[in-house]
Amino acid sequence: MQKNILIINGHPDKESLCRALAERYKTGADSSGAYCKLINLSELEFSPILKYGYRKRTDLEPDLQKMQKLILDSNHLVFVYPNWWGTYPALLKGFIDRVFLPGFAFEYNVNSKIPKKLLKGKTARLIVTTDTPSWYYSLIYGKPGHNSMKKSILGFCGVKPVKISTFGSVKNSTNDQRNKWLEKAEKLGRSLK
Repeated sequence: MQKNILIINGHPDKESLCRALAERYKTGADSSGAYCKLINLSELEFSPILKYGYRKRTDLEPDLQKMQKLILDSNHLVFVYPNWWGTYPALLKGFIDRVFLPGFAFEYNVNSKIPKKLLKGKTARLIVTTDTPSWYYSLIYGKPGHNSMKKSILGFCGVKPVKISTFGSVKNSTNDQRNKWLEKAEKLGRSLK
């Protein structure tokens, strides 16, 4: 079965390292024969606010309707984003709030406290840039962003396994280091992981 990959770049800056990593991942995946689509959230038109929570449904903008279809059509999701304040940018959080809705990503069961996972059968890769040293992010902070994406969001909806690649420290990196990260992202794409 051909791999159908959806890459979602959650960095709002069009000139970011995340965008370059997403593009290089796509280059690698394309070279392996996968069908691959790259979406930069900063180019979509939508409100990131779940205005009424789950009390009342907010109509999805056309771009979010398209994103739901792309997610359903894909079998591998790649999220590329920076680690800001321990998690991810508001743009990505707002996208998740608006798109990963009951009836789409999960469904509450009347007879069970455990919701039905509607995105089963999909896998994911997180490509995360950071300025925080990995050991510090893990030991001191407990990896809140990684845990949130892997367990509380994607895992909750049935996506597994979720693998994580972290690149950092960005602020102290050299051009040579950033080029090695770009090569690694392309290699991940080529291996379709």
